[in-house]
Amino acid sequence: MEYRQLGRSGLKVPELCFGAGTFGGNNEFFKAWGATDDIAEARKMVDICVENGITLFDTADIYSNGQSEEVLGKALDHLDREDVMISTKSTFRLGKGPNDVGSSRYHLIQSVERSLKRLGSEYIDIYHLHGFDAVSPVEETLRALDDLVREGKIRYIACSNFSGWHLMKSLSVSERYGWSKYVGNQAYYSLVGREFEWELMPLALDQGVGTLVWSPLGWGRLTGKIRRGSPIPAESRLHKTAAQGPQVDDEYLYKVVDAIDEIAKETGKTVPQIALNWLLRRPTVSTLIVGARNEEQLRQNIGAVGWTLSKEQVAKLDAASEVPKTYPYWHQAQFVERNPFPV
Repeated sequence: MEYRQLGRSGLKVPELCFGAGTFGGNNEFFKAWGATDDIAEARKMVDICVENGITLFDTADIYSNGQSEEVLGKALDHLDREDVMISTKSTFRLGKGPNDVGSSRYHLIQSVERSLKRLGSEYIDIYHLHGFDAVSPVEETLRALDDLVREGKIRYIACSNFSGWHLMKSLSVSERYGWSKYVGNQAYYSLVGREFEWELMPLALDQGVGTLVWSPLGWGRLTGKIRRGSPIPAESRLHKTAAQGPQVDDEYLYKVVDAIDEIAKETGKTVPQIALNWLLRRPTVSTLIVGARNEEQLRQNIGAVGWTLSKEQVAKLDAASEVPKTYPYWHQAQFVERNPFPV
């Protein structure tokens, strides 16, 4: 397992991170992801991760209404805390009160304290804002996060699902006041979702922000179960979750999977392994957050590392997954001499 720098921070993270969104499953949405609420089973998954060098575990307070954090904390409690890293998030609503949502000082401090209790930990290694809060002043949010870092409750801060200007404004405010800066951005990026490349990737390169990729298999579309002539299986979680996630045109998906299938024949690798390996070759990517409903899926995902696609294979996947850019990105792409694609 390769370890990579998280942006320009001093922290190194494994190229694969285990996403604990499959832990818990106490509501219908997250039950579709997975419903590992048995501590022994969760601990077994954790041990497989650690044995293979996956020492970063990602969760969030809203995953199964906090149950994911609870299960993850108990699944890790037999390990030396310093041997693993925990990433969690807040901002989205968790509670019915007027202050149980957002990135205000009130909610962030409350959320961190509650996450620490559920995780059974004294600190959080990487703390993400799960989304941008346009109501709370950016200065209030970042000062609160900086205070939590200085108190030792958080070691690094990161964001998720920000637009380019959200992230750039936040970095500018942190720099102005000498506060902790976002060193990571947890973003959606996949072979069937490449919009990240248009604005967020060049920004991340310029500002030294590492990318933690969520849903690297395109919201479950690149598992190898869906291809031309084979519709979504009846048991697929996509039937329950597709409406909440990125929309993908069927013909476009089939075109990408066709290209992956060709490379699968050349390499002997599976569709998801190829899709993950392609992402690991992309600029700014520090780690891929991979979930697994069972041991078999987990070991399949681990098989995405330790080998490399050829330049020709990467080019084939690039061409198959390319989509028309929106403005101003299509215009900038015509001025490639001064707007080169990140390498």
